[in-house]
Amino acid sequence: MSSAPESLDTSISALQSTEEDRKVQAIGELIRDARNLSAEDIERIAKYQREHKMRFGEAAIALGLANAEDVLFALSQQFQYAYADEGRRKADPELVALTQPFGHQAEAFRAIRSQILMRTHADDQAQRRALAVVSPDSGDGKTYFCANLAVALSQLGGKVLVVDADMRGARLHQVFGVDNSRGLSTLLSGRGGKNMIKPVPDVPNLFVMPVGVQPPNPLELVEGPAFGLLLRELNTKFDHVLIDTPAAVFGSDGVVIAARCGAALVVARKNSSKVAALQDLVASLQAGQSRLAGVVMNEF
Repeated sequence: MSSAPESLDTSISALQSTEEDRKVQAIGELIRDARNLSAEDIERIAKYQREHKMRFGEAAIALGLANAEDVLFALSQQFQYAYADEGRRKADPELVALTQPFGHQAEAFRAIRSQILMRTHADDQAQRRALAVVSPDSGDGKTYFCANLAVALSQLGGKVLVVDADMRGARLHQVFGVDNSRGLSTLLSGRGGKNMIKPVPDVPNLFVMPVGVQPPNPLELVEGPAFGLLLRELNTKFDHVLIDTPAAVFGSDGVVIAARCGAALVVARKNSSKVAALQDLVASLQAGQSRLAGVVMNEF
């Protein structure tokens, strides 16, 4: 009987060693490909790692054969965690959850993600709701917040769709770098068409429906039955659906969209948003029977 725990410990140790070898090999291959390292370079790193009892990536950095960005990218690939390359980081500086996934801003989005999931997905699949992101005024950071929350949700592995319903000042197509010639306004105006939903480059599981051509009657389009039917269909196809909306200062579009979604998250800006405007918006959302997921204060 006394040999059983020892045997079990030996098996666990062997499995851990095998897993560690597998990780080292995978990271080594990724860093090798990123830096064009030779087999001799890899062996040199591995030897340094063993001698100094450190991680493979740390050893590569210590020897000057890789930098911190190379290691972070390798880790993100190994654990299937979306992380932008240098070119994408320069092109999309607003997507901090993608371009700086290990920074404090991205960590804040992950914390908010957890809170939102607890507050809006307790009902499970039967009562799944889209989430409207609303704000009192332009410049509050609503689109920035919506885009980064979408990235953070996609990093959990589920299919995420972010819809640009801001038909008064659309920006999501610019943030994600997708074509905006056709989109939500095209569908709601009855013109139909294909390829309205576009995958976000280099971000698995994340999709965008841009706004399309800016219409002259945005409020009428979201008040019509087609928008409600579209939301119900999207909720069956995606694990998470986020809707970017016009700021309340431009009209009641955001409140109407939130009522159709069934849930809303308010974004305000520190030292900018007026308390009265924020209170009026929250009251309007509650009057429309939207579940309020919370109010987020944007400090950036």
